[in-house]
Amino acid sequence: MPRFSTAPEDDYPIVYLADTDKPLPRNVNPHTRYAYFKLIARGGRSIIQSCKDLHLMRVVCHKSLKAEFADDADEQRRFVREARVSAMLQHPNTVPTYELGRGLQGHYYFTMKMVHGYTFREVLDFRERYDLTRLVEVIIQVAHALEYAHGHGVAHRDIKPENILVGPFGEVLVLDWGLAKVWHPEGTPAAEPATAPSAVVEDLSLTLHGRLQGTVSYMSPEQIRMDSDLDYRTDIYSLGAVLYEALAGVPPVGGNSVDEILDKTLHADLVLPSKHAKTPVSPRLEEICMHCLRPEPGDRPQTAGQLIRELQEDW
Repeated sequence: MPRFSTAPEDDYPIVYLADTDKPLPRNVNPHTRYAYFKLIARGGRSIIQSCKDLHLMRVVCHKSLKAEFADDADEQRRFVREARVSAMLQHPNTVPTYELGRGLQGHYYFTMKMVHGYTFREVLDFRERYDLTRLVEVIIQVAHALEYAHGHGVAHRDIKPENILVGPFGEVLVLDWGLAKVWHPEGTPAAEPATAPSAVVEDLSLTLHGRLQGTVSYMSPEQIRMDSDLDYRTDIYSLGAVLYEALAGVPPVGGNSVDEILDKTLHADLVLPSKHAKTPVSPRLEEICMHCLRPEPGDRPQTAGQLIRELQEDW
């Protein structure tokens, strides 16, 4: 796939012999393994930092809960689930997870591969710079990650441009499995961690922190209704919403409030992306997009694999 960016050389440090041959201390203290922390981002519940792994002499991504959530049992359970789901889904389009542990105060953290690049949100903000075939290739790679995850019993539930990372060497990675849904062997879903009944949402692209799990502009109708039988096809809808934005330049549903967006998703007919687009839209690609955005899960592509085959057609 063509590259989207070229990362600065400082992001890829030179490997020196002094680093590769440095011996480990005879008595290794796990609490001093990571150093030189730098803040990358603050999420709703978590903090993401870069740091240096002094055992392997590499820079990694370190994720931990914010102080106000670090001792909350439900948040801890959600956090550990995210780390283990991320670690168990070993696919070229997911981020490798290295370690799950506890810090000096007993608070959870996990470390991941540090990947430099742009989120798909940043790419779409400069939509006019990219050929549509390059954007669709990113979406196909996301669908490959979803096909793998669904085949291993995991629904992501928060597919959006902010959770797709495009690296400088053609990497496309699906991020943030914090809302992933998993099931028991007999088919019943895992219990959802309890959350506050209300939340302040200052940005319509942010994930709700109340009982409703997901991101409003990309949520499927069944996710909004919190249907008990929600399955992998909710991710097909969300990826269709990302494709819509790649075609149209705007999400499929807009509004001035969360309630307005949710109501439109449930009840309004969606406008074709070609009505918003500033450049011509392939009729076949538009058809695939709207197929993903059907209100009823049974009317959409039934698997990510089916969607991949359709996107790979000569549209």
